[in-house]
Amino acid sequence: MLDCVIESTNKYIDNMPKTERKKYGQFFTSKETARFMAGLYSVPVNKTKVSILDAGAGSGILSCAFLERLEHMDSVQEIELTCYENDSNILDLLKNNLKTFQKNSRKDIQIHIISDNYITSQYLDFNHMPKGNPSPQKYDFVIGNPPYMKIPKDAPEAVAMPEICYGAPNLYFIFAAMGLFNLNADGEMVYIIPRSWTSGAYFKRFRQYFLIEGKLEHIHLFVSRNKVFDKENVLQETIIIKVKKTDNTPDEITITSSVSNDDFDNLTSLTVPYSLVVSGNDYYVYLVTDENEISVLKRLHRFDKTLPEIGLRMKTGLTVDFRNREILRDKAEEGAIPLFYSQHIRQGEVQFPIQRKYEYVVTDQSGLTQDNRNYLFVKRFTAKEEHRRLQCGVYLSKNYPQYQKISTQNKINFVDGLLTEMSECLVYGLYVIFNSTLYDEYYRILNGSTQVNSTEINAMPIPDLEIIQEMGRKLMKSEDMSENNCNMILEGYCG
Repeated sequence: MLDCVIESTNKYIDNMPKTERKKYGQFFTSKETARFMAGLYSVPVNKTKVSILDAGAGSGILSCAFLERLEHMDSVQEIELTCYENDSNILDLLKNNLKTFQKNSRKDIQIHIISDNYITSQYLDFNHMPKGNPSPQKYDFVIGNPPYMKIPKDAPEAVAMPEICYGAPNLYFIFAAMGLFNLNADGEMVYIIPRSWTSGAYFKRFRQYFLIEGKLEHIHLFVSRNKVFDKENVLQETIIIKVKKTDNTPDEITITSSVSNDDFDNLTSLTVPYSLVVSGNDYYVYLVTDENEISVLKRLHRFDKTLPEIGLRMKTGLTVDFRNREILRDKAEEGAIPLFYSQHIRQGEVQFPIQRKYEYVVTDQSGLTQDNRNYLFVKRFTAKEEHRRLQCGVYLSKNYPQYQKISTQNKINFVDGLLTEMSECLVYGLYVIFNSTLYDEYYRILNGSTQVNSTEINAMPIPDLEIIQEMGRKLMKSEDMSENNCNMILEGYCG
């Protein structure tokens, strides 16, 4: 039966323009992925009746994969399936697929297809409003491939869930939060979603709700970004998660990985302490793939400080050059100050000038300038294939005594003292940290993108201020800015 559903879905994809499907954030799950997701549930052997929610049902691939599994469980006799889908283009296909499955099943299957907006139809219940249902519908199992689509911050779905939304959110995590809300206690949820929610300030509210109300039991990673959704060109890094609605935190979590969506027979599997995967008040989720990455987390989590806790902070460069073309200059002139780009970071140091366009600015806008003092510059963007994600350079104000102010382009980050200027040994000590292999590996575990996010850097564990300064003095004495030398210096402090 699932093969028939996949075949009819493929015909729909071929006949429906991608621009039309994009309006609903539709990307269809492959047959192998759907079966893998359905297989993650722990269905009690003595359970005779189950209730299932599929909140973004599409053509019914995931629902049918789960029904297919339950078809082979003798204990389960009654199944109540509720599907939400408000895309009128695909509703008939969904109805036909589910009715065909129902007709050919040995089970007593009740099917409810609801064409309302899933989020806005639930918001009164979610927010415990007086007009809401005091006993909202709950389900034993929730399965989903939610829509992937950014929406405005004033969109009805975002307004309906202020507890978890920040800025202009994406529908996928709103669906995930509501799906968890709709679970019975000890119920299980399996979703395929992007990994972007696992870190950063943007998803903090969602993570806090999601990982307090529920607990991760299984995470599946795909090695290839472009082989997750059949017949789709999707480069979003996607993961499968299994969540249980419970207050009890498990000791361990299972993390598996496969190359693509059709290679689930060749999984790699790790069992990792839960506290190592879900960490801190921000509830960051660390997606480790091997024992080496587990070791990286264990070693760095020995440090108990962050940049802000020792009086420092990473910030994003101030000047968006293409929005301020009128202040850009190619050469020095009276009143011009340096504008530093990522290209000025070379072999661990900041070199200026380098004879590139727009190296100077002339401006009296205070928001575009900063004091000429010591900084550590860090590139914000790197290519996926580059050796390092963290690439940094030491900037010393004494090398540019002719300037009182400088400016930084917004494609670099910089570490600055919150109250006072950083000493030279502190800047070099920070360089040891950011140029080490250990911290580069740590950041890659934390964030799968090629962007270095200042919020995540400011939350990373680092040594005490005195230790960082000591490391800096050792680096200055050695005059060796290499990654290997930074590794040797850091090794003496993290074991």
